[in-house]
Amino acid sequence: MHFIIRLGLNLIRMRNLTLFLSTIIFVILCTLVIYFLEPSNFENLLNSFYFVMTTFTTVGYGDYSPVTDAGKLFSIVMYLIGIGLLGIVIGKIIDVFSIFRRKREEGKMDYTKENHIIIIGWGRKTDSAIKELLKSNQTIEIVLIDSLPKSPVDVSNNRVHYIQGSSTEEGTFEKANISKAKSVIIFSDDSIQDPSLRDAKTLTVAIVVERLAPEVHTTVEILDEDHISNFSHVKVDEFILSQETISSLAVRSAMYQGVSKVYSQLISRQHGDDLFKVSNNKWETYKDAFEELLAQGATLIADRDHLDINRRLNDKIPANAELYIICDKETYQKIDK
Repeated sequence: MHFIIRLGLNLIRMRNLTLFLSTIIFVILCTLVIYFLEPSNFENLLNSFYFVMTTFTTVGYGDYSPVTDAGKLFSIVMYLIGIGLLGIVIGKIIDVFSIFRRKREEGKMDYTKENHIIIIGWGRKTDSAIKELLKSNQTIEIVLIDSLPKSPVDVSNNRVHYIQGSSTEEGTFEKANISKAKSVIIFSDDSIQDPSLRDAKTLTVAIVVERLAPEVHTTVEILDEDHISNFSHVKVDEFILSQETISSLAVRSAMYQGVSKVYSQLISRQHGDDLFKVSNNKWETYKDAFEELLAQGATLIADRDHLDINRRLNDKIPANAELYIICDKETYQKIDK
């Protein structure tokens, strides 16, 4: 009994690779020995292997079993050692999955995939943005960066990966594989009350992001429009003025009742028609595109930030055009094909 206890403790202390190799060697050895002891009974090595595994796992169907005394004695030894060995291996495997899950929850695992969207800073806006992204695109993956001790998002969702670390340190972004990202969204830090300080931190984060990945599309939330000039030396692709946007929407809603519902449809894909981007691969003029899209149930409204399409129908569409339409999801899918 003392020998078995010592053997079990030694097995537990083994390194994982040594333990797995020892288990494989022990299974192969048992398969060869039991076949050597009773070749006529087990007939071939596959039957011997089958007997060894059913014995280790205590299944024991009984369709193959030793008939000689030597075979029975060896089976007892194999049973005592094998069950303990296999039990420890299974325990180690479970531990690996537990450690993997814990590291994911704590944001200590690097992200190695590509074409993902990085969101910096956790808050109510981040939560809404993640939900919107997941609903808008069924394949996109998101990497969230924050300093929280555990992921604020359910780690069972394999499309959202959490990285714990400071948003002003290069190492954090390297763990998020920023150089292979599709885009980066930098939200203003809600824990800072002073708008100037919040925008100053956003600027610091933007500097780090653009130094590490200048080609990645970057969207930045700022509170004060006057602070945009501070970003002049940083390549930020788009700015979101959160306070001004909310104020403008409130004013328009007061002046034109119901207009907020129109804005909601344009900025959210949860209900109603939506705004989509289409590529120009066949139209020569805006009129060609406008009429063909209209016939399919979509309305062409803009080329990049130019909303005067209806006054430039006869103009040729430039090679670098980015056309935006309004339609439902089903119509867009047909057009996109």
